[in-house]
Amino acid sequence: MVAHVSTVAFLGLEARGVEVQVQVAAGVPAFVIVGLPDKAVGESRERVRAALAAIGLSLPPKRITVNLSPADLPKEGSHYDLPIALGLLGAMGVVDAETLAGYVVVGELGLDGRVAPSPGVLLAALNASSRGLGLICPAAQGPEAAWAGSIEVIAAPDLLALLNHFRGGAALPPPLPGETAERVAGPDLRQVKGQEIAKRALEIAAAGGHNLLMSGPPGSGKSLLAACLPGILPDLTPSEALEVSMIASVAGELRGGRLARARPFRTPHHSASMAALVGGGLKVRPGEVSLAHLGVLFLDELPEFTRNVLDSLRQPLETGTVSVARANAHVTFPARVQLVAAMNPCRCGHLGDASLACARAPRCAADYQAKVSGPLLDRIDLHVEVLAVSAADLVLPPPAEGSAEVAARIAAARAIQTARYAGEAPRTNAEADGPLLDAVATPDDPGRKLLAQAAEAMRLSARGFHRVLRVSRTIADLAGQETVGRIHVAEALSYRRRAPAN
Repeated sequence: MVAHVSTVAFLGLEARGVEVQVQVAAGVPAFVIVGLPDKAVGESRERVRAALAAIGLSLPPKRITVNLSPADLPKEGSHYDLPIALGLLGAMGVVDAETLAGYVVVGELGLDGRVAPSPGVLLAALNASSRGLGLICPAAQGPEAAWAGSIEVIAAPDLLALLNHFRGGAALPPPLPGETAERVAGPDLRQVKGQEIAKRALEIAAAGGHNLLMSGPPGSGKSLLAACLPGILPDLTPSEALEVSMIASVAGELRGGRLARARPFRTPHHSASMAALVGGGLKVRPGEVSLAHLGVLFLDELPEFTRNVLDSLRQPLETGTVSVARANAHVTFPARVQLVAAMNPCRCGHLGDASLACARAPRCAADYQAKVSGPLLDRIDLHVEVLAVSAADLVLPPPAEGSAEVAARIAAARAIQTARYAGEAPRTNAEADGPLLDAVATPDDPGRKLLAQAAEAMRLSARGFHRVLRVSRTIADLAGQETVGRIHVAEALSYRRRAPAN
């Protein structure tokens, strides 16, 4: 007899249908799994054997063959345990095989029969919903699966409870969707003394989703400014929250089925590898740039990152996606992020301060800043110098305007952009491109004249030219102006990095 159970294989954010075919036939006793299983799938034999023994069942003394179809698709992960076990129970006649045909099954088995969590349950639930099937998953991930909509979800704590459910002994209650995660309170902009130019650049970056680089000596407040950014960004929309949660689900970071409404804020250490930052590894997983999708990727001490790791960000920053190519698979993850970076002007950090600068200046600064490639810097919209905070600034009372007031202006600017790009691919000004950018961000005549003069004087690249247009459009939105004027272009140009002289 052959039993069929549906499950999924994960390729990026795509869940591909996989059929688990289990045959119990006469012959020399054996338990074989075929269909390109990785080591974790191959080890399912022992977990399934032990889990069945834990509920008082033993494998029949026959030849058991498990085929994972399609056979040419690589199968990775421990979530195949439960579908293999249920397929085997169906082939043995313990569970009705026709009943199992109506579900997609995912879950890892413990040796005592418990059903343990496994990554990607939300994607599996969405796949089941699109196919008109129900879902069987671990009990701990029932709230996560319930976000997929009106599908039947059976969240089983262990294999015995699942068998009792199918036999009508004790039905498992349907899980409720997980609660929305509360926003974690962070630093307020009132804590930042001085630094009015940097705070203005941070507001522009948040309003339009622009990339930002802050350069300044140690202790000037660069990290504090970046930490204030989550407090002024608008919440994710419901569709964006689901999109972000799908990535977290694949990475195994969606705890308790809680969908986050706050935008991701990821801060990898400068020792991070390329696979950790952009994704990859032996089992392809999303990297930090994908986990920060629709949020912020903050890179502190930017020049301390390895050069090739930083340059691997150039393509994601331009396209909003990361493509990881392997010999047997090609995986794409979304990576529409806002890059915020901080760096010292030189290795000692005190360039320009005659009392503290090292004797190797300015060569020390040139060597240190050269660790960040020009093409990457060209993709950063706003470059701002964060000066050292004076003692006079530190003794001043907190500023009257804090994160709440700035967040209100940013929300108004984002609302303008939402209305402007309704029905279009871009969400913010930073994503606008091509004819759409020309239509919404072309300045008036004085603004065009200034931009043309500045582009020649500052030797702006074509990318830099268009990034000035995007920033100008955001500045105009913050001012509530429909037309981009000369003053908006002038401010945008003041944040642009000048090309080095020959």
